[in-house]
Amino acid sequence: MLSQEEREEIEAEIAHYPAKRAVCIDAMLIVQRHRGWVSDESLASLAQFLDMSTADLDGVATFYNLIRRKPVGRHVAMICDSVSCWIMGCDRIRDHVCFRLGVPMGATTDDGRFTLLPIVCLGACDHAPAMMVDGELHTDLDEQRIDAVLQRYE
Repeated sequence: MLSQEEREEIEAEIAHYPAKRAVCIDAMLIVQRHRGWVSDESLASLAQFLDMSTADLDGVATFYNLIRRKPVGRHVAMICDSVSCWIMGCDRIRDHVCFRLGVPMGATTDDGRFTLLPIVCLGACDHAPAMMVDGELHTDLDEQRIDAVLQRYE
């Protein structure tokens, strides 16, 4: 069930679109911002609220890689693996973050603090390699910068 606050935020977004279903990505991001992820129950409530089928909404959720359909840690770190980041050594960066957090890509630390995810592109090709933590972009990464970034969230 959607909270009153979630409903109000979604209704405010609906005012900007010609049809309710056009707000589906924004609506899922609103729920995700409040809950950390979009559960099956949340998806069903959203689908009903937006006059969509649950299957149609799930199709959008599984296509759009920023919608999280599984629980995540308190902080989500996304490491860019685009061509530019790859050329600039994102594999070295990824390995360092995995070692530092003690988890492989796609996993959450045992304490629930971090979830580590790949992302196709963060749009920071001129400052590769890059990663984003909780929506904050970090660029020109090396091992020392990664350590400093992770310390800010510990």
